[in-house]
Amino acid sequence: MKYLLLICGDESAEAHAQDGCGDWSEEMESRGVVEGGAGLRPPSEATTVRVRSGELLLTDGPFAETKEQIGGFVLIDCADLDEAIEIAAKHPAAGYGTIEIRPLLAGPPV
Repeated sequence: MKYLLLICGDESAEAHAQDGCGDWSEEMESRGVVEGGAGLRPPSEATTVRVRSGELLLTDGPFAETKEQIGGFVLIDCADLDEAIEIAAKHPAAGYGTIEIRPLLAGPPV
């Protein structure tokens, strides 16, 4: 089953932006569970898109105003939620931020 790991942190997480994932990445690649992922530029560089009544509305910054923002993501393919939790718990960001695990819908997007 495929899961998206949403790596989140508050402003203090930026200090870890260059830490890298080193051993975690090597272990997950050897297990064959990582299908992709990337770090994200800061929320201040985000653009939020909405279309209401056919009108395009653009807003600078992220949609949600919270202390924690998404800083990166990893797409994994593993056996079940238990394995996804085990993988997320080993990620270095779990030690200073949070990782939200979201299962992907099966099949192509509608």
